[in-house]
Amino acid sequence: MVSSTEYGSHTWDLLLTVDHQHEGVEKEIPLQVTGDLHVGGLMLKLVEKIKIAQDWSDYAFWWEQKKCWLLKTHWTLDKCGVQADAKLIFTTQHKMLRLRLPNMKTVRLKVSFSSMVFKAVSDICKMLNIRRPEELSLLKQSEGTLKKKKKKDKNSKEPATEDILNLCNSPVSSGLPANPGLYSKTMTPIYDPVSGSPASSTVTWFSDGSTAEQSCSILALSQSPCSPEMLAEMYQPRTLADKAKLNAGWLDSSRSLMEQDVQEEDQLLLRFKYYTFFDLNPKYDAVRINQIYEQARWAILLEEIDCTEEEMLIFAALQAYHVSKLSLSSETQDSTCESEVDEVEAALSNLEVTLEGGNKSNILEDITDIPKLADNLKLVRPKKLALKAIKTYWFVFRDTSISYFKNKESAQGEPIEKLNLKGCEVVPDVNVAAKKFGIKLLIPVADGMNEVYLRCDNEDQYARWMAACVLASKGRTMADSSYQPEVQKILSFLQMKNWTMCSQAASEPENVDMKPECFVSPRYTKKFKSKQLTARILEAHQNVSQMSLVEAKLRFIQAWQSLPEFGLSYYVVRFKGSKKDDVLGVSYNRLIRIDMATGDPITTWRFSNMKQWNVNWEIRQVAIEFDQNVSIAFTCLSADCKIIHEYIGGYIFLSTRSKDHNETLDEELFHKLTGGQE
Repeated sequence: MVSSTEYGSHTWDLLLTVDHQHEGVEKEIPLQVTGDLHVGGLMLKLVEKIKIAQDWSDYAFWWEQKKCWLLKTHWTLDKCGVQADAKLIFTTQHKMLRLRLPNMKTVRLKVSFSSMVFKAVSDICKMLNIRRPEELSLLKQSEGTLKKKKKKDKNSKEPATEDILNLCNSPVSSGLPANPGLYSKTMTPIYDPVSGSPASSTVTWFSDGSTAEQSCSILALSQSPCSPEMLAEMYQPRTLADKAKLNAGWLDSSRSLMEQDVQEEDQLLLRFKYYTFFDLNPKYDAVRINQIYEQARWAILLEEIDCTEEEMLIFAALQAYHVSKLSLSSETQDSTCESEVDEVEAALSNLEVTLEGGNKSNILEDITDIPKLADNLKLVRPKKLALKAIKTYWFVFRDTSISYFKNKESAQGEPIEKLNLKGCEVVPDVNVAAKKFGIKLLIPVADGMNEVYLRCDNEDQYARWMAACVLASKGRTMADSSYQPEVQKILSFLQMKNWTMCSQAASEPENVDMKPECFVSPRYTKKFKSKQLTARILEAHQNVSQMSLVEAKLRFIQAWQSLPEFGLSYYVVRFKGSKKDDVLGVSYNRLIRIDMATGDPITTWRFSNMKQWNVNWEIRQVAIEFDQNVSIAFTCLSADCKIIHEYIGGYIFLSTRSKDHNETLDEELFHKLTGGQE
């Protein structure tokens, strides 16, 4: 019999599961509770009933049916909606996770499974000493990218466990607040600007114990190349649809790992998601630079991004150079005097890079006098039946437009045609060996894209016109302070391509201990014999042989950024009103609609012209409005539409960064731009 006082108390039974490792202690604990009991009180009652003396501070309730954490401990059970049938698990918020870094190394560390992914990534980056965590995110490898590997690995064993770097003793892994490290103005780790190794005074910041220096080196120094056999077993996208699979698994930054079905000891990929690398500085960013370099290297080796044969050889030469330098890295670390001198030199060069504006002494002149280009160029217009009409005209580049005339004398009159380059796609068409310097312009028109090819006579002319076209496509003129640095960057890349045969290197390729198949994609391994590849890589190597390790990595990253497809993340979509699927390319400043069959761009929309975007969560459709009454809508077929929504908001968030307040991140603004309302 139940007494009247107990009957009127509105108590009810709640079965709680406790995630602990103590043998002989029940894991399922029944408690009598009331609806007005707050979550913190429930935790206290549970711990008192368990009677196990341990630190419970990292524990919280996970509601399994609703897939959510009960983190607001002051809320009552009624307010949370908890009833007698709720399955609550009392478990740790920090759990072990395996992360595969861009350099293909796996680290094992404790991560918060209750924080939003954006916050979790920020904590991970503090542990790994990677600045600018907003540029990275976590990626689940999709099933499509694992198929090839599974077929190949039926008779082979899993990689050895010693390849895993265990970082579970760090402050963040222990569930404690992260050491401010490189987010503190007074405690910034300093790296040797030549070798990329951490300075001895800051080694101990990484972790406790003698493994600290080794851990730093693994993350900050490039790894030995993988074998051609291992490369052949890895997933290599062949089509745009294949490339879209690579971007399908990005986690939602506004939800926790547990909410996205990530379990303890699962493996995720830590990758640079947003291709806007802000304020790269060799003195503080050795780990970050190396991981960007490694992500670029693997993207090129696995043909996730297309490049020409000439460019592939440049990338191979820079990689081969790294491997030869790795054996000297210990000697470099010992030369402390040279290191200090190099540090000062690097600081000066960093200052030049960081200013991002070159010489500012002529700012007033830039404002009052917008420069122009005028020269004879060849105009190539694609015709039907694969014929091309090539003719020389007098071209004038002013503001963001190109006009061309029959000759120089007629330049005072009306032009034959005026091309507005704002919002256009600019694609390099260069073969230095063949003295071919072309610029392909895809200019938006009402019914698609208008193709125009310009041919320049030499490298200098090409660099000036190409830089002007790139700036104009972004709505900027040659008066912009970034014009001269852009010209120099293009000339530098052309110089790397412009190698001459070194008789000694070419005549004795047998004496060089190099496996060229490790440095190029499998497509080029099939095209050339090993000796041919070695000789050609050594030719390209002549132009990069004097660089320091970090400089070579930065050159590699710059060359990667110069590729036409750089920074594009692909998704298969169906546009509203269309009867066929298309590919949508998402970049840091634009969206591109691409024909899935041909790979040709159809239309480009710039973020700078975007008025608003939203998602209809019921039909999973993204709708975007641009200036001049242009609006588009599409559904995403290769991934959840939330991923594209977050990409757009993320790039807009990153565009708001400035060096005036570079120490803190406006996390609230990020979630406002990327979170959405489902």
